[in-house]
Amino acid sequence: MDYQTITLAIEDGLAVLTLNRPDKMNAMSRQMRAEITHAMGQVAQQARAVVLTGAGTAFCSGQDLGDAGGGAPDLERVLRDEYGPMLRAINDCPVPTLAAVNGPAAGAGASLALATDVVIASERAYFLQAFTRIGLIPDAGGTWVLPRQMGLAKAMGAALFADRIPARQAEAWGMIWEAVPEEDFDAHWRKRATYLAEGPTVAFGAVKTALRGSFDQSLEDQLAIEAHLQGKCGRTRDFQEGVVAFSEKRVAKFEGR
Repeated sequence: MDYQTITLAIEDGLAVLTLNRPDKMNAMSRQMRAEITHAMGQVAQQARAVVLTGAGTAFCSGQDLGDAGGGAPDLERVLRDEYGPMLRAINDCPVPTLAAVNGPAAGAGASLALATDVVIASERAYFLQAFTRIGLIPDAGGTWVLPRQMGLAKAMGAALFADRIPARQAEAWGMIWEAVPEEDFDAHWRKRATYLAEGPTVAFGAVKTALRGSFDQSLEDQLAIEAHLQGKCGRTRDFQEGVVAFSEKRVAKFEGR
């Protein structure tokens, strides 16, 4: 696919997918959703970690309200046929995903960021569930992820009042992993992403599987899942390398297998 609304760079096992409509604050169009979905399918086979970030001053301002053309949009269809595949591609990605939120993340843009495994935001960024301002509800997975990240009380307030949540507040509430001073942001997220790209990829994938599925399991079922996944990790070359590196008091050199 010839990407028009995103850029994709893959180097040393790290894929950086950049939303690239800076003149529109990276608002999501139908084409952008298709391109993100396609790109996530590609990087899952080629990279050991994936970063989503935005060009310019915003991460993503949400749905491009001018993208529907003439007439009222069929929002149910758009969410089912366009957002659904994109979000599942991110959720199902076998390697770690990281959102480097460089600026405002509003509406579906906030949901996009929170769909990744780890969110690192610049202190100048904020998160905004703006949907009720135009008579809608949080979508693009927002109603699923918000109460799990923030708790029901804060998720309800964020959705009903549509207040901006500054990055530092989002960090304090457990909505994101960390907020970073703007001057350190680029170097910091790249360091974090490189760590993931150079880490034990099978173990990272197992962490994703275990934690994301734990909400639906009993303790007994989760213990069985842990045992199965740990057995899989224990058969990897990375586990062998990790043990040897620990005994030799050196940094492990993981291969991702």
